Amino acid sequence: MDTGSLTEVALTRVPVPGAGAEDVLVGSDGRVWTGSVDGAIIAVSPDGRHSERVVDTGGRPLGLEWLPDGRLLVCDARRGLLAVDVDGGGQIEELVTHVQGVALVFTNNAAVAADGTIWFSDSSRRWGVDEWKADLIEHSRSGRLLRRDVDGSVTTVLDGLAFANGVALLADESAVLVAETARARIRRVALSDGRPLPGHAVGEERRDADLAPDDLFVSDLPGYPDNISRGSDGLIWSAIASPPDPVLGLLQRGPERVRSLAGRLPEALKPSPKRTVRVMAHDASGALVHDLGADAATWHMATGVREHHGRVWLGSLVEPAIAHVDLTGGAGG
Repeated sequence: MDTGSLTEVALTRVPVPGAGAEDVLVGSDGRVWTGSVDGAIIAVSPDGRHSERVVDTGGRPLGLEWLPDGRLLVCDARRGLLAVDVDGGGQIEELVTHVQGVALVFTNNAAVAADGTIWFSDSSRRWGVDEWKADLIEHSRSGRLLRRDVDGSVTTVLDGLAFANGVALLADESAVLVAETARARIRRVALSDGRPLPGHAVGEERRDADLAPDDLFVSDLPGYPDNISRGSDGLIWSAIASPPDPVLGLLQRGPERVRSLAGRLPEALKPSPKRTVRVMAHDASGALVHDLGADAATWHMATGVREHHGRVWLGSLVEPAIAHVDLTGGAGG
């Protein structure tokens, strides 16, 4: 990746009533939605001046999407995949809480097809959201990309992912993408009629040596990708939560015993994300279109990103605020 492509832009911080506004989603009325660490789903007015806590999931909401019936799809790291009626009383339906009889422990992000099929990520089968660093250090490679069909059945599409994270569909739904955070890349699964094409190792882990060029959307990103989304511009936007950490990379390449011990170190001794703000956008072929950075003095660690008619909204795993930057029309690549 050409690190010289970075374009600095001005960032506007928008406080919300809750810490850890991890993802962002824009509604048809212009309101911006996010979720906080205490379980709240928060709606922010289009101008960013007013916000309200609409409903409490009782868990830890991460990725947000709209379902065809108008309900809010919530990837709740603790409860699983939820459908929330944010405009009709806050009723919550549990869509997926278990896969093959085992409870989900780290539901993270999703994309919804036109027919209501839900593609979603399970970041780890070993560690929950509060121990996300431990999974990166241990390099458990126990993440999955899952598909929930409209009849409620769930299929494992990709397994053995190194911290499965953001999920997005191309505009024509010819492929589904999933961010593999620990490997600084985004995987691609080609689709036909909403199903993976024959020849893709559905439900199986594939070694890097077995991956075809089409199995990767982008690789060698200049940092760890978190949530991804398709913007109103049709581009695939990626939140780059942190630049590469040399210590983390060294640990991930080390023996399993060393990784396991390091994953159990006190929080203060584990590698920590650096204060940065960075998001990228690629077209359907994986070509870079935008590479944006901003001053991280007042807001940092972009984990959610959503482009909406030239404004790019950002969420953060750690901040009690969302943020936005505006496009000026210049391409970053």
